[in-house]
Amino acid sequence: MEHIITALIPIFSMILIGYFFRQIKFPSDGFWPSADRLTYYVLMPSLLVYKLSTASLDSLDGLNFVLTGVLGILALLVLLIVVNKKMKTNGASFTSVVQGAVRFNTYVFLALCASLFGDEGLVLAALLITFAIPLINIICITVFALYVSDSKLTFLSLLKSIVTNPLILACFVGGGINFIGFTLPVPVEKIFFILSAAALPMGLLSVGVGLELKGMSASIKELTVSTLFKLVLLPIIMYGLSVAFGLNVLAMSVILIFAAMPTAPSGFVLARQLGGDVKLISSVITLQTLLSMFTIAVIIQMIVK
Repeated sequence: MEHIITALIPIFSMILIGYFFRQIKFPSDGFWPSADRLTYYVLMPSLLVYKLSTASLDSLDGLNFVLTGVLGILALLVLLIVVNKKMKTNGASFTSVVQGAVRFNTYVFLALCASLFGDEGLVLAALLITFAIPLINIICITVFALYVSDSKLTFLSLLKSIVTNPLILACFVGGGINFIGFTLPVPVEKIFFILSAAALPMGLLSVGVGLELKGMSASIKELTVSTLFKLVLLPIIMYGLSVAFGLNVLAMSVILIFAAMPTAPSGFVLARQLGGDVKLISSVITLQTLLSMFTIAVIIQMIVK
């Protein structure tokens, strides 16, 4: 239990510090959007390239691991659609329910895996997000196209959003360097190392800055469904699939941590752009981030036992 607390407290403390910085407007209102871009386009990709290019991938059972994650997400989506037939949620709200249930916070996920399982866990996490991010983007944008009539979307824009995603590109670059056996020059490797050291702290601070504790007036029913599906049902589904695919303890642990992640702040941007329920997704993001402090602790405790 002490190991769990040691891993969780620094991570969620960084999120709360980020929220505190926003409240006192430190260093300024204009700083954090720029910091977010720096983290997303430079720092986090540097971390992924550095870790994947230097990792040992020989003993990695990637196929069953990735299949577990992909099938778990798809199973959750099917259940959401079935439940929505009974709930009859309006289209805009349902898109936010789906985004809240299937998206995950990449920064918290990578930080937890690194804290709990070291580089080996971080490499598994990077492998999973390489496939999960494109799948989730396709799911969310397809749901918008089906449930929101004024959704402005083309196949080319969807494809562009996937192939230009800096985190996906970084995973392919780092994995490719490792696969061909190329060794980065020492100065280049040191640059990636220095940049990667700032990635997770900045990412976690940004999560805190994005929290909206005021005005959580979204529909209780939709908010509850999205949160229960994400923080309770998805971990159960992933556990069952992990057992069925015979994943080892480390792979199962990373999958369960992935399943327990709160939804991603990027869902708010997509809802605003494509006509989703902005108030609902904002409430979902905040509630899940706060509740995940407890649900993640419970899941990690179960893993340890």
